[in-house]
Amino acid sequence: MIIRVCTALLAALLAVVAAPPPTTAADPAPPRTVSAWLPYWDQEGAYQDALRHAAQLHTVSPFWYQAISAERIDGHPGAGTQRIVDGLHAAGIAVVPTVMETMKPGVLAAILADPARRAAHITALLTVVGSRSYDGLDIDYESIAPTGDAGYLAVRADYATFLTELCGRLHALAKSCVSTVSSQTATTGRIWDYAAIGRAADRVRIMAYDRHWRGGDPGPLAGVDWYEEILRRATALIPPARIEMALPAYGWDWPAGGGGPARHVTVREAEALRVAEGVPYTLDPVSMTPHFGYTDGDGVAREVWYQDARGIEADLPVLARYGIRNTSLWALGFEDAAVWPVLVRV
Repeated sequence: MIIRVCTALLAALLAVVAAPPPTTAADPAPPRTVSAWLPYWDQEGAYQDALRHAAQLHTVSPFWYQAISAERIDGHPGAGTQRIVDGLHAAGIAVVPTVMETMKPGVLAAILADPARRAAHITALLTVVGSRSYDGLDIDYESIAPTGDAGYLAVRADYATFLTELCGRLHALAKSCVSTVSSQTATTGRIWDYAAIGRAADRVRIMAYDRHWRGGDPGPLAGVDWYEEILRRATALIPPARIEMALPAYGWDWPAGGGGPARHVTVREAEALRVAEGVPYTLDPVSMTPHFGYTDGDGVAREVWYQDARGIEADLPVLARYGIRNTSLWALGFEDAAVWPVLVRV
């Protein structure tokens, strides 16, 4: 009897020791893993969207600034609105505005190649980050992407040098440095030195969309097999914790069969159009993205491909296999509302 009682007491004691501690209000919340861009052309709607999902948002990047030259960076309409900066901060969201550029071919490459002009450009960027209570900068420079064979290695090295220098200056100010880059596959994205960028930047946002672009033939913007290739390459060069997989919350509306530029549609617009046209919901079994066809008011057959919550949910196992927990959305106000509970599971 004594042995049985002692054995029971020992088992009970071991169960208490092995049991996990109870959850309390003091336990830290799970890390926020979602970032999103805030488009200036729908600023208020996108801002309200961010506040509704503040518990999930790590960073919001207002799409506010455009680099015009080495020393000139202009603001888009509404850039720097203090009410929005303060409101996002009050919601616990970092504010890291995006600086983009649309310089003529070769102009940006020339700035980056010249140490004095590169330094002047970095100074201009630091002026932007110091103009408000920003938490850092997101650099989204894309005009160098189509650099030809003869010059791409030099441009690639110059961009990596620029970003390394900029990130160092931002870090000295206790600001974060985010780099937005295109997807690197066997045939795309060679302009980006992923390894160097991954060492310099706090987060690398890989634009995992436009597998089929507005000027090409209709087709999915993304896809499970495509994400597999992107992440296999990216995670070999960049620590997974620094990668944000930027997911599309939009689509393209092409003339059927191609032959002309596509129209941009948000997911919400695409779904509203599908319903208005009375077309059944169809998910492509290969890419796991929705699509449909219709005939417009001018009698032109058109084809729409976009990405919704069901499509993104199908991509999550690929992200999980490569240890990717951080995602971004292009863009607030575009998305399928059902995507937020899906992204909780990343």
